[in-house]
Amino acid sequence: MGRDFPYTARTTCYIEVHEDGEVTHGADRAAYERALAGGSRLFAVWPGEWSSHLFVIDDLDEYAKAHGIKYDEERTGLKEHVHEVRWEETSYGNDNPRSPYLSIDVSLDCGCAIHNLRTFAAQMKAQRGWDVATTVGWGSSGGPEGTKYGVRVRRKSLTG
Repeated sequence: MGRDFPYTARTTCYIEVHEDGEVTHGADRAAYERALAGGSRLFAVWPGEWSSHLFVIDDLDEYAKAHGIKYDEERTGLKEHVHEVRWEETSYGNDNPRSPYLSIDVSLDCGCAIHNLRTFAAQMKAQRGWDVATTVGWGSSGGPEGTKYGVRVRRKSLTG
């Protein structure tokens, strides 16, 4: 199924069957590396409304890209470089001064686009020290100045 498989859906459960018959669960770099080396096989259970379906993960490259183990610019929209970032506080959602998070609009002047919030958050943590919330909603809007992305960032980490 390639990219169309729901690798990162919250309802997709991963099973790893090791060559000695041990069965474990979870999706991480170690499981990928064992499967790549032939020390185990990866399976995914994708629950449906009336039944669940079991899939063999035979495209380990797509699995690794979906889980961020291998970098995929097409999937994330983000190049591996230092981003040219502009940001401004939004006019909504910031009325609680005790909230540790601030809503901001981010513009990327380097030509990148945010398709994957977790990848963007990791890059901003490394590049600017920002703690971008990844468990809340986010969005984008286009205008004459380009695309703006609405995200939540921990106030104390937001500098520059």
